[in-house]
Amino acid sequence: MPLDLAMLLNDSGARPSRVLLEAKLQPVQGTRFQPTGFPDLGAAVFNTPKGERLLVESAQSMANRLEAVCWDAAEHELVKELRGLSYVRVTKAGTYLTSSIVEAHRLNSPYILESKDRTFADALAKETAVLAEGVIDRRKLAEIVFRYDVSALLHGLFLAKKELAGGRLRIERAVSAFIEADGIHVAASGGVKKDDVNPSGEAAKGFGHVPFQRDEYTAESIVAFFNVDLAQIRGYGLGADGERLLVLLALFKIASLLEGGLRLRTACDLALDGVVRVTAPNGFTLPSAADLRAELPAAIKKCGSKFASKSGVTEVVFA
Repeated sequence: MPLDLAMLLNDSGARPSRVLLEAKLQPVQGTRFQPTGFPDLGAAVFNTPKGERLLVESAQSMANRLEAVCWDAAEHELVKELRGLSYVRVTKAGTYLTSSIVEAHRLNSPYILESKDRTFADALAKETAVLAEGVIDRRKLAEIVFRYDVSALLHGLFLAKKELAGGRLRIERAVSAFIEADGIHVAASGGVKKDDVNPSGEAAKGFGHVPFQRDEYTAESIVAFFNVDLAQIRGYGLGADGERLLVLLALFKIASLLEGGLRLRTACDLALDGVVRVTAPNGFTLPSAADLRAELPAAIKKCGSKFASKSGVTEVVFA
């Protein structure tokens, strides 16, 4: 029996604009964890009216992790339940190189748009030429992106090439996420890189004993926040089947990430603590990854005619 998503998708009555989720996390061992760090900044500690908080994982990093649950790195292919979904696959000399699923800028990847083989880039320029002047028709843009890379409509896209409608084609993230910690304390530690052969050797060349300092953290609570912008997804104008596919895919990414564990870094291995809390809309419950996984193949098949190829895959040769 198909999942009942009427609360999110039904055309009648008031429809929610967002799905908002909160997932309490905890370290899988001990109490310490290592937050994300930024060049010349370190850990992102900030003040709120209730005290200090810590950014454990940024929105841009979480977007990459949500995409990663869709990709089988060993097979260089989408996970089985998502096969048939549109995306761009890049090869070089007949061997897999990368794809729009794993590239940081998705369709705007240089491996996709800067190849000497201009077949795909020229086709995309031709399709987007209608958007070159005047106010951008976001529905037309969404239709084009849906054809080549469904996930880009969830995680955002900026086609920054002047030959693509003057480099002004943008789509904001429809799915966003981040992880924060509250009630934080520094857990300072350190160590020494040992060199028993030449303890006083030149450190700049990798020799000698080199002491180092390390800051990890403890926290009263660690929470992952997820936001699915249903209003933006509806605004794409992709019809009932397209809208359902995007919502199913968004929920699948979130459920899979939480159920599969969150090993963000060597010293930051987190797991779901309890059940996911839905703060909007009232009465909605996040389906399990298994239920969403079972639902996706039929939803993908219904949208197959809107994709660029029967397999969903657009091949690009990087030369």
